[in-house]
Amino acid sequence: LDGRVALITGVARGQGRSHAVRLAADGADIIGVDICADIASNGYPMASPAELDETVALVEEQGGKMLASIADVRDFAALKSAVDTGVGHFGRLDIVCANAGIAAMAFQELSDADDLQMWTDVLDVNLVGSFHTAKAAMPHLIAGGRGGSIVFTSSTAGLRGFGGMGGGGLGYAASKHGIVGLMRALSNALAPHSIRVNTVHPTAVNTMMAV
Repeated sequence: LDGRVALITGVARGQGRSHAVRLAADGADIIGVDICADIASNGYPMASPAELDETVALVEEQGGKMLASIADVRDFAALKSAVDTGVGHFGRLDIVCANAGIAAMAFQELSDADDLQMWTDVLDVNLVGSFHTAKAAMPHLIAGGRGGSIVFTSSTAGLRGFGGMGGGGLGYAASKHGIVGLMRALSNALAPHSIRVNTVHPTAVNTMMAV
């Protein structure tokens, strides 16, 4: 991957960090984005700016360069600005890892308002955020004329019918199934540009999301 540039969302820790470190070890430079702030309906703490800085240091230990930005994937304008700035800095974009996601689960009775808010937030981060990431990146991938790769992080919940009856769990399952549909449509649309589009479907991973 020498000379190539990868965009990774949710990069401050967990799977996003591991992707950044591995791609850097293989020669890529990284455009890294993370919200670095909590979401009220999400029951576990999100990544911090300090963790984002640590990811930058780990990438640099592998000999790579990383331009890190704090942006919310739900905010298309902010995300697009981070992507455009990163491509301007490195001069190209080859790989996209649309990895940012939350799993807002409730283990107690919720009001209808809180349950609906969980549903909305999970869909907005996981599915809308994945679409925003692809939309911000696609013009750069196409303009490069070298092909490329988009990888969406789905889940085993995007293949099977589980999630319970609450807004958070159902939102998670719906969003991860939705990512599969997004992948299938974009893989056909981008094939003429030699841009591959795929999903990965992790099961439980030892991150704050699964604790």
